[in-house]
Amino acid sequence: MTLAPMTPLAAMPSPSTAVWQLGPFPIRAYALCIIAGIAVACVVTEYRLRRRGVAPGAVLDIAVWAVPAGIVGARIYHVITSPEKYFGAGGEPIKALYIWEGGLGIWGAVAGGAVGAWLAARQLGIPLTVVADALAPGMPLAQAIGRLGNWFNNELYGGRTTLPWGLEVHVMDPDNPGHALRDDAGNPVLQPGLYHPTFLYELLWNVGVAALVLILDRRLRLGRGRAFALYVMGYTAGRFWIELMRTDEANHILGVRLNVWTAALVFLGALVYFVRVRGPREYLVPVGEPAAPVAPAGDVSQVDLSAGEAGARPVAPEGYRVVTEDQFRAYRETGALPPTEPAATDDADRAASGDDADRAVTDDDADRAVTDDDTDRPDRAATDGPDDASADRAGAGDDPAGADHTDGTDRADAGRADAGGRPTDRDS
Repeated sequence: MTLAPMTPLAAMPSPSTAVWQLGPFPIRAYALCIIAGIAVACVVTEYRLRRRGVAPGAVLDIAVWAVPAGIVGARIYHVITSPEKYFGAGGEPIKALYIWEGGLGIWGAVAGGAVGAWLAARQLGIPLTVVADALAPGMPLAQAIGRLGNWFNNELYGGRTTLPWGLEVHVMDPDNPGHALRDDAGNPVLQPGLYHPTFLYELLWNVGVAALVLILDRRLRLGRGRAFALYVMGYTAGRFWIELMRTDEANHILGVRLNVWTAALVFLGALVYFVRVRGPREYLVPVGEPAAPVAPAGDVSQVDLSAGEAGARPVAPEGYRVVTEDQFRAYRETGALPPTEPAATDDADRAASGDDADRAVTDDDADRAVTDDDTDRPDRAATDGPDDASADRAGAGDDPAGADHTDGTDRADAGRADAGGRPTDRDS
């Protein structure tokens, strides 16, 4: 009996070069992949922001802040979680700034990018949750493209395997970064055996996460940052099991890779947010009408007519306010901004209530005044002379029997009452 050979019949090759020289400038495949991923994320986010009411070009204003902050955050996370490479024995602290030599952590990239996006969103008047939900499917696509850079660098692979898609890994030349070590015949040197292409597993997983976010967001109309939370849950769930397969150097806590713990904690945080936060998808309309484009001055013959035919470029508004989906659709169809909720309604109601209370107090005072007058009358009647008391009785209509009334007019005047039901002033 002949045993089958253990040599695999198929394998996935790896590039032997990850850096190309353009004159004195090195062109790194990893950097190109990151730039391509950022571009794809910007295109997806721009499209989704426009569908939510944001003016064209806003994603560029956001990227100016978010991308640099994300790169800085990614580098800080890498240095904090791997300090021995820079501050340990034999480490060089200055190399913590050598970002071109690799070493970026996705957790720090998301955190730093979120800070940059928040600063940009505040300037544009856009809620951060709207930006996050628009970015949700573009972010995993950017990560998927960025993982191709790990393939060029021959890094982030897993354990040995005999699967048909096992990865060939080159031994990289430490004296010539970005290039494989070569033998005497000039052939690149390979690591023995094949390895799990964990970078490919994560790439495919991220594409699936982007599809999941798009499908559920369309069906559930996710809002208030829940689409972004869904992306975070999807990504960390995959990163958890893929991280367990990796064999590259990493710090461990209780025998488990640090990024495994990070993935689990971030997943739980995103899950809590997704379950607790509720609300419909947010749509935006400008605060006031955006300023009209300024017509070019000068002779008419110098005006670019093609620009006018293509339509005037919309000008970004000063800010936005959140409206319902029905209000947003009506605004798109008619161009009329939906009415704002009167913020002073409650104050007006309270003011009205206060006026009523004042009037009520005034009426109470008037009643008390009437009561006091009625109370004072007996005192005055007691102190007045007999003639006044008789006049009071006459004014009240108390006409004793046998009284000689010679002046009927006086009796009528004395018996008349004012509009308040009280007798008229006797002194008058």
